[in-house]
Amino acid sequence: MRIVGGGLAEKPEGSERPGRGARVGAVALLLAASVGLSRVLGVLRDTLLAAQVGAGSEVDAYRAAFQIPDLLNHFLAGGALSIAFIPFYSRVLTREGRASADALFGVVLGTLAAAVLLATGALWWQAEALVRIQFGFDAETTALTVRLTRILLPAQVFFVTGGVIRAVLMANDRFVSQALAPLVYNAGIIVGGAVAGASHGPEGFAWGALAGAFVGPFAIPLVELARSGLVRFQLRVAPLDRRFVAYLGLALPLMLGVSLLTLDEWYERWFGSRLGEGVVAQLGYARMIALVPVGLIGQAIATAGLPTLSRLVSEGQRETLDSLVTAMLRSGLALAILAAGGLWLVAEPAVQLLFERGRFGAADTAAVAALLRIFAFAVPAWILQQIAVRPFYARGDMWRPMLLGTGVALAAAPLYLWLGARSGATGLALAGVLGMGASALATLALARRMHGAPDLAALASSGARAVLVAGVAVAAASWVPAPAATGIFGVLSVLVIHGGAFGLIAILGISIFGDDATRGAVQRLLVRLHLRRAP
Repeated sequence: MRIVGGGLAEKPEGSERPGRGARVGAVALLLAASVGLSRVLGVLRDTLLAAQVGAGSEVDAYRAAFQIPDLLNHFLAGGALSIAFIPFYSRVLTREGRASADALFGVVLGTLAAAVLLATGALWWQAEALVRIQFGFDAETTALTVRLTRILLPAQVFFVTGGVIRAVLMANDRFVSQALAPLVYNAGIIVGGAVAGASHGPEGFAWGALAGAFVGPFAIPLVELARSGLVRFQLRVAPLDRRFVAYLGLALPLMLGVSLLTLDEWYERWFGSRLGEGVVAQLGYARMIALVPVGLIGQAIATAGLPTLSRLVSEGQRETLDSLVTAMLRSGLALAILAAGGLWLVAEPAVQLLFERGRFGAADTAAVAALLRIFAFAVPAWILQQIAVRPFYARGDMWRPMLLGTGVALAAAPLYLWLGARSGATGLALAGVLGMGASALATLALARRMHGAPDLAALASSGARAVLVAGVAVAAASWVPAPAATGIFGVLSVLVIHGGAFGLIAILGISIFGDDATRGAVQRLLVRLHLRRAP
């Protein structure tokens, strides 16, 4: 396969280059908008799943069916391809030129494609045995999990190969495909569920996920790359090629290591499957809502910042790098704390509005809302962890955060086992909060020791200010009179009144008590929203 075309146009001499922070902020807003819309589609997806399938054993099977595909994705570094590939590709492009970067792209894409095809076939063949080893379901739920797993497995071919393509596009400051990938993927699941969910249950959603994975994460980036003319490469399968071996050396820690960002969900599936019908389903619904602010804030800032951080490392701009890392973490932490407060405040009406219909009843709402309030306390740690590891990756240092993250994640396993056995789904959610908090603090401490950044005192100041603002906003908003949360209009009124009051008080509080980084992030967001609404 060969894609031919011209390279990037060079800037004329004397042209102004936008500030690094402004560039990261602009891209972060683009990706935040993408993640936000993707989370909205995710909510619609799970709303449809709840109405048509409920929160029982079929949803347990559906969520568990993603486990083996997730493991394959992880151990091929598919979920972190941009993390490993962008810094390496950027260094090769800067130091060796376009031809070497194109050769790197061709061999990494070809070799990973061959690997994922072989692994997918082997796992499809052994799916039943692997499901029985991992989960404690009854025979009927186990059989459904195996069937759904085999539908979902081929999607990883598109995720892994599409991840390499999107990484090259992002390294060349093209983020449209990255923004579209999760939107199209979730849209595929919704279409599959809407068309076949009523008659075929979770199988309709699984087929939709497979179709969405092909179109969004793979086909659209491939078309964009072909039309852009960014690269000229020969697709090669060469696992011993020096370029692939060098890439593998960077990606290996991501393949071998696991952090609680990933393992938390795996623990919930593994341990939850042994705690009774519906536990995995309830944890999944609550986790999905909690991850909305994580994606909007943490994923957007981290994804947008990595290419810029990588370039600063390549250019040797240490002071600018340290300043940007601290600013990213300060604004991310403050916004995360505010989001957690708002999430805790509106947990029950949010779950009621989103899911309570069809086969999802009031008892399910109460259970999921209780878990969501616990997950809200993990949101700041989730976001800090996502941002804090990016400076390591930009420096090509994958091993230290991998070893630290894996150590914390494995050490947390007994905590999940003990709290899960003691308190069921509530215990598993609480274990996630404690484990993620420990992981984020350990990563920040390691970053400070190794790199001298971030400024932990400044970060603590931002966090303390945000806690004060969020606490006042939650207390004040909860006192605002609202109608009874009965019927869709009553629930929606509670959400709008309490959520709106919280938002206004939080914005006012940040404008008075917030640090410069947080005020700047909020102001940029408000300006962007105003411009979008303007005629």
